[in-house]
Amino acid sequence: MSVSYAVKQSSELEARNLNVFYGKTHAVADVSIRYKPNTITAMIGPSGCGKSTVLRCLNRMHEVVKDAYVTGEVLLNNENIYGPQIDPVRIRRRVGMVFQKPNPFPMMSVYDNVIAGFKLNRGAPKDMKMDDLVEKSLRGAALWDEVKDKLQMSGAALSGGQQQRLCIARAIAVEPDVLLMDEPCSALDPISTRKIEDLMQDLVKQYTIVLVTHNMQQAMRVAEMTAFLLADESRIGHLVEYAPTEQLFAHPKDPRTEDYVRGRIG
Repeated sequence: MSVSYAVKQSSELEARNLNVFYGKTHAVADVSIRYKPNTITAMIGPSGCGKSTVLRCLNRMHEVVKDAYVTGEVLLNNENIYGPQIDPVRIRRRVGMVFQKPNPFPMMSVYDNVIAGFKLNRGAPKDMKMDDLVEKSLRGAALWDEVKDKLQMSGAALSGGQQQRLCIARAIAVEPDVLLMDEPCSALDPISTRKIEDLMQDLVKQYTIVLVTHNMQQAMRVAEMTAFLLADESRIGHLVEYAPTEQLFAHPKDPRTEDYVRGRIG
């Protein structure tokens, strides 16, 4: 099912002293992570530790929540995406997001779902051939062979695993620099999960990927780097440990990490 890619140098992404607030509630404190280019980085930790909150801050999705804001920096190729002159719509195009639950637009066909990022924003470049873009994106999401004769079918008529790959095709159609994935397999069966994991291994040749997952086995299977987050007594999320995945699971440096990966907390 996989599509072969030549490795392309992807963008550098880094959070520096990131603090996240919902009004007066401090949700995440002082998180600093450098996400290596062309690498899958998993963020793990118990529910409520701030994993998805940090993920949404990486493309300014967090700020669509009323009274939510951040301090610190998120650097994309050394440019702070929270700078005063930065257009958040442009950032969300450069840093794509795949959500936990597949969310194809139900009133759009498979074809229109793929190009939705262009239709909903400024439109595609005049010299771009949409048919070619749709095929390229669906191939990139390992979905073309399954839907090439169903392009005018509603995206919502696909199976759950196909819908998630359609959402991935929609995300990569606009050629982002980074791909964020928020528990993309949590609603899928094991076979569909395997397809998404195989797909991630192909996509990382083109993109920097940040993956939030509750599945520690998934993190061990697909991620080169892993970050462990944990909430303190005040329910503020902190980064406890960030290391190569094999090292973090086999020889964690922090006893809290060891307790989590051994199943003693969380």
